[in-house]
Amino acid sequence: MLMAITVLAGLGILFGVFLTYFHIKFHVEENPLIPKIYELMPKANCGACGFAGCSGFVEALIEGKTSIEKCALLSPENREKICKILGIESEEKERKVARVLCAGGVNAKKRFSFDTIKSCSAVNALFETNLECSFGCIGYGDCVKVCPVNAIKMGENGVPQIDEEICVGCGKCVNACPQNLIKLFPYDKKVYVSCSSHDKGAVVVKICKTGCIGCGKCVKVCPTGAIKLENNLAVIDYEKCENCGKCVEECPRKIIFKSSQKIPQPV
Repeated sequence: MLMAITVLAGLGILFGVFLTYFHIKFHVEENPLIPKIYELMPKANCGACGFAGCSGFVEALIEGKTSIEKCALLSPENREKICKILGIESEEKERKVARVLCAGGVNAKKRFSFDTIKSCSAVNALFETNLECSFGCIGYGDCVKVCPVNAIKMGENGVPQIDEEICVGCGKCVNACPQNLIKLFPYDKKVYVSCSSHDKGAVVVKICKTGCIGCGKCVKVCPTGAIKLENNLAVIDYEKCENCGKCVEECPRKIIFKSSQKIPQPV
């Protein structure tokens, strides 16, 4: 018994010596900048930057493998501090927000109801869509689930509503939408078309109460020529748009509006 204890103790000491040796031999000193910069990060670990978490982003940033603009959740104050630590110039970042380019929801005809798996991506993978309009919002809120700042909620009309004062423009909802209905826009460009349908007007009228029918009235009334019809859908050129809102007033379907307006509810 004493022999067994002695052997086990000897092996323990031997393994301890080996582990200490290898720890010293292969130990890599942590860059002292890492904890300093990490402390300034939002620590949301949202993955919107393309890295698994904030620590991975920090390491890549220090190594010059990414840019500080990739972190959408970083506050302007902390961005400035990190730039000073790294000795790089801090550039003012254009603020962007996400907007849903669909106002259908309960106003759009459904092909069928599918409640087995409440997931837009699942419905898209199995059936492409649950709507008569192949371009519309499926409505199960995949975008709501991935938003790291809780800026999205489902509206009464069955379409996601985005609070632009909370939205940081990270783009996670953009990637989550299987219908490609969510896009990032410059925050100061307020007017947008809340529809993505390329069906002809006669078809849209039959399947959706709030879809663009391609009438062109918005095109005619725009004083700067910022709107044109592309494949039956009104499209805004933001280089020309001056947020005048004349197209908002003219649209007979009421699906062009300023972001400050309340999204239309069921009609």
